[in-house]
Amino acid sequence: MSLFNKIFTSIGIGSARVDAKLEKDQFNVGEVVRGIVEVTGGSSEQHIDEIYLSLMTTYIKESDDRKYTQQATIEKIKIVEPFTIGSKEKREFTFSFVLPLDTPVTLGQTRVWLHTGLDIKNAIDPSDKDYLTVSPSPIVAGILNAVYDLGFSLRKVECEAAPYRFKKRLPFIQEFEFVPTSGQYRGRLDEVELMFFPQSENKVEALMQVDRRARGLGGFLAEAMEMDESFVRFNVHSDDLPNIKQQINQIISRYS
Repeated sequence: MSLFNKIFTSIGIGSARVDAKLEKDQFNVGEVVRGIVEVTGGSSEQHIDEIYLSLMTTYIKESDDRKYTQQATIEKIKIVEPFTIGSKEKREFTFSFVLPLDTPVTLGQTRVWLHTGLDIKNAIDPSDKDYLTVSPSPIVAGILNAVYDLGFSLRKVECEAAPYRFKKRLPFIQEFEFVPTSGQYRGRLDEVELMFFPQSENKVEALMQVDRRARGLGGFLAEAMEMDESFVRFNVHSDDLPNIKQQINQIISRYS
């Protein structure tokens, strides 16, 4: 290897390349993601410390009355031990992992992608990005559909930095914001927000915020003092799905 090749390779010119190929790009949370990673050697032999997969998303963080977009790693997976790849050599590695239950759903502004990288000492790490379409679990889908069937429309879906009291494994929480556009709650409520905390494949803890519309002087005073909002936590099991619309209606009605 010439001196120039060594220098170029060390700064990423003529370095190895990586390309992840997924079996498909649409998944439900809890589903197994499968694929292969193709590594193509560069202009000279290189030692690869590891190949890693990072499941990524973004969320909104507010500081000093300003909003920032932050990246978050949902899961990171190492798929091979260190190895050496020769010049122009091609190698393939299979991988599989379970899409975590707390992976955000790709609705609204939410994007989820798989970042594939090679860890190469003293060099710019080559990487690859593949976007995923993520659908909710049957329980979450059942709750969202129930709210929709009660006359609400989905206005916004966004991942935001989680307040301390709601923080779990990840630094953010995904919020689903609904507004009543028809049915019994139109004119009675401003909005309903939902957040979900998966407990298992068969159980989800939900947090619902019911925002009542101000009515009369008392209503406006309550709104000014932020007393027009109610938070309610409830658990939904997969066995509850046949009656989920009735359950959700009872909860909203109680706090509206």
